[in-house]
Amino acid sequence: MTDRGAPPAPEATAVEHFDVEAVNKRESRSLYVATKKIHPKRVKGTFRTLKWWIMGLTLGVYYISPWLRWERAGSAPDQAILIDFVNQRFYFFFIELWPQEVYYIAGLLIMSGIGLFLITSMIGRAWCGYFCPQTVWTDLFLVVERAIEGDRSARIRLDNAPNSVQKAFKRIIKHTIWLIIALLTGGAWVFYFADAPTLFIELFTLQASSVAYGTVAVLTFLTYALGGLMREQVCIYMCPWPRIQAVMMDEESATVTYREARGEPRAPYKKGDSWDNRGHCVDCKACIAACPTGIDIRDGQQLECITCALCIDACDTVMKKIGQLPGLIDYDSLANIDRKAKGQPSEMKIIRPRTVFYFTAWVLAGLIMLVTILWRPDLDINVLRDRNPLFTLQSNGSISNGFTVKILNKVHSIRTFAISVSGIDGMTINVIGASGTGPSYKPLVSVNADQLGTFRMVLNAPKGALSADTTDIQFLIKDISSESSTDYDSVFRGPKK
Repeated sequence: MTDRGAPPAPEATAVEHFDVEAVNKRESRSLYVATKKIHPKRVKGTFRTLKWWIMGLTLGVYYISPWLRWERAGSAPDQAILIDFVNQRFYFFFIELWPQEVYYIAGLLIMSGIGLFLITSMIGRAWCGYFCPQTVWTDLFLVVERAIEGDRSARIRLDNAPNSVQKAFKRIIKHTIWLIIALLTGGAWVFYFADAPTLFIELFTLQASSVAYGTVAVLTFLTYALGGLMREQVCIYMCPWPRIQAVMMDEESATVTYREARGEPRAPYKKGDSWDNRGHCVDCKACIAACPTGIDIRDGQQLECITCALCIDACDTVMKKIGQLPGLIDYDSLANIDRKAKGQPSEMKIIRPRTVFYFTAWVLAGLIMLVTILWRPDLDINVLRDRNPLFTLQSNGSISNGFTVKILNKVHSIRTFAISVSGIDGMTINVIGASGTGPSYKPLVSVNADQLGTFRMVLNAPKGALSADTTDIQFLIKDISSESSTDYDSVFRGPKK
């Protein structure tokens, strides 16, 4: 028997003490993992070259577009692309949108969303890997970092090196250039909202508005922080797109894939070694070093992968050195991998019900936008009836209603319009600022080029002309020179019968 009051054996005490320490460690462990800085290695290849071209194109479009000129009538700036909040206009070359036509902006957003769904369903997160502003500016900031601090190994050594004058100098130069790029980015954005040459002079002569300086400052900070400091953290933790992309993808979606059947089992390789009973992956980790988010593509599809395909270029370079065919890492689909595993022919099914649906919806939305823009009227009218008072009873028994008529002239020349109203026999029209009145009188009003004309109007119905407290009427606006016209339905109010 064991004496319950006896002290425990030394072994038991050691085990018990070890368990307590393990529990304490688990309890004190942080719920958050410290961010590990990623130093992507520069690679060469087809996809890296494609990214260079796309980066140059997108940055060129962004920085140059506000400076493109387009002759416009009136007082509008001769700027091809302009979001004019002051005059409530959006200009895009020959297209001019008014606040009443905000549905065109909604149409563009719908087309953009459907197009993003289409691309994702076909080739995964191609938007993230090539066109996303976060990716483009991060690549640009990495170019500066490599030029000053060196490639991956040199940057890692610099990070681990003790503080020195040389290290501080490199860091100061790098961050200064980053801030200049960020400032140019914020400065370019405000040029889309005002005449670029004029605003440029105002910014440098300190005559621009506080809103302009504030916008530049905020965008400068965001570009510097997101593109220079946070980098892949934005893609992994802040961007919602990785979480919803799976809805648009299926087993046939082509994405960057490690071909495990060819690469495994992986093992280091020396020149002259046999390839028997082993895969082509030499476990060099070149794909990891090239990845801007620091993942191992060999672990399969992951949320952090932005489908930039730089791991393909890195792996193909290694395959060429060891005398193997490229494509160990390549664009492929889960369904195609399964077909090849079963001995079936390899086939990339880009055209399938999902992609056909997205493409059809995208084309349909584009056609609707195109038709409505090309055939939209150059004249619009809006009529607001007075609500206080609803009507006025005159001493002679007639009843009058007040209206505010807004005529939108969308052409670049002054136009004269005749106003008529139908629906009540013997009704007279009186437009404030126009001369004459009577049953057959049609007041003439003029609206300046590319402007909205507002007119005050009083309609007078003779005694006994109303059979109900509400009577439907119709306003007709007609251009006396071009015969183009538009109408608007409203009501005339009177006392209850």
